Amino acid sequence: MVRYIGMRLLLAVGVLWAAYTVTFVILFMVPGDPISAMAAGGMDSGTVSPEQLDAMRAEYGFDQPLPVQYGQYLFAALQGDLGTSVQTGQPVTTAIGQVLWPTVELSIAALVVAVIFGGAIALIATYTNLRWLRETLLAIPPLAISLPTFWIGLLLIQWFSFSWNIFPAMGNDGFSALVLPAITLGLPISALVAQVLAKSLQEAAIDPYVTTARAKGISRIRVHLGHVLRNATLPSLTMVGLIAGNLLAGSVIVETVFSRQGVGQLTVQSVTMQDLPVVQGVVVFGAVVFIAANLIVDLLLPVADPRVTVGRSYA
Repeated sequence: MVRYIGMRLLLAVGVLWAAYTVTFVILFMVPGDPISAMAAGGMDSGTVSPEQLDAMRAEYGFDQPLPVQYGQYLFAALQGDLGTSVQTGQPVTTAIGQVLWPTVELSIAALVVAVIFGGAIALIATYTNLRWLRETLLAIPPLAISLPTFWIGLLLIQWFSFSWNIFPAMGNDGFSALVLPAITLGLPISALVAQVLAKSLQEAAIDPYVTTARAKGISRIRVHLGHVLRNATLPSLTMVGLIAGNLLAGSVIVETVFSRQGVGQLTVQSVTMQDLPVVQGVVVFGAVVFIAANLIVDLLLPVADPRVTVGRSYA
């Protein structure tokens, strides 16, 4: 157990370094620099002299060679300092912390939507005796996955905000403003849940223990609720890391479409203004969430099912 956790932590360090390095290289390949972007987007460029811009570049270290900048940023990150936002002057950790809860709130709501919709599709498709209904339900997940997230959001806004005036089209105010973004973010994830759970239910339902339990006189409902559903749900837990990644990536699109404050909106604004420290901080944050989710699942699976050993997941 200790050795496995140590290996996973070592792997996590490698993943974080790779994510940080790739982001740094990509951002510095973009023409321009954060100071020029800030001058063009927010400052009165007529009142800022080239000397002042050069002084600001020197203040943030943008006048240094790229290897020097990389080394400075990486050394600071290893000490827990993700730098300072060029746009606001805030520490990056503070900037992320200020908008973290709206994204967490959206992610939780989207996860609830995904579990309800995906679970319902999988259960009904598995246990219905109507062939047409089963085939119709099983055709929904591939369709939901193929639809662009922004298109789903715009369609929901058109129907429920503009046409029927049921939910607001944008903002963070109250539960009603959370409904459409949560559905938009949750639908593609519900498709993943439905596909994996339906397949697991089909495989678990034909296992020998089901036939044995039925032969002993145990009711079909008890067998499926007590054994089949439990065993089919456990493999679905291995998707948590994938779902966490989808939630983070999807929040960038959803928060932009619905004009919601959050980590996704912060990412878009930072990329637009070339606020390099914030973009790198968000990437590191996302990598940490993804790694932590997978590690937690690997450690909890043996608790939920003693047949599973640490470091071995369901096939």
